[in-house]
Amino acid sequence: MFKVFGQIAANLSFVFVFLGIIFLMVLIAYLIEWFARKKNGGTERILSTRKIVVIGMFSALSTILMLLEFPVPFAPPTIYKLDFSELPALIGGFAFGPVAGVLIELVKILLKTLIKGTSTAFVGELANFIIGCSFVLPASAIYMLKKRKTTAVISCIAGTLVITVAGSLFNAFYLLPTFANMFHTDLNAIVEMGKAVNKFVTDVPRFTLFIVAPVNLLNGKPFKRRYGVVANPVNL
Repeated sequence: MFKVFGQIAANLSFVFVFLGIIFLMVLIAYLIEWFARKKNGGTERILSTRKIVVIGMFSALSTILMLLEFPVPFAPPTIYKLDFSELPALIGGFAFGPVAGVLIELVKILLKTLIKGTSTAFVGELANFIIGCSFVLPASAIYMLKKRKTTAVISCIAGTLVITVAGSLFNAFYLLPTFANMFHTDLNAIVEMGKAVNKFVTDVPRFTLFIVAPVNLLNGKPFKRRYGVVANPVNL
């Protein structure tokens, strides 16, 4: 009985963390956009009717691309996969600002969950959202300060660095342990899955270094990306 209540408490805790992270990402994006618009003298509303419509269209496109995923040869196929769903969010962020980029990421996750459900108790969806935002948010924020071709390149490089570092750390210290806990397994089982396809993997740090980091790096390529633990622990 206590074990059941403990698991329910853990699941509720995860839900609250998920909602808190969503709120934090949207708030950060809003504050960045508000500051940039104030600095540049912009008067357009952050969320106009036109923007909301475009966000919906881009979210639908991103969802479709998210469903077209493919495995990575150096990572467990049941845990990490790549897709191109970050592209619409990046374009939306560049065109309309960080808030649009983050909302596209959020709506994409919601639509995907409605269409396909979750196979990871929403751990994969949380990973997808956070890793996507860690790329789109800094990239669109930098580009918004000065909209030039060179800035676009710099912003994508910055986003790639953030997604690689943040995604790897988030996987190692939160997502992988959370996944193991919620599915009543241990990290060694996950390490063994990585070791089966990548000989360099022997423990969690090496799993992060030789699987998570490279996958996140691929996801950060301006027009490439992953699903889930960035990558896609939606199959984690």
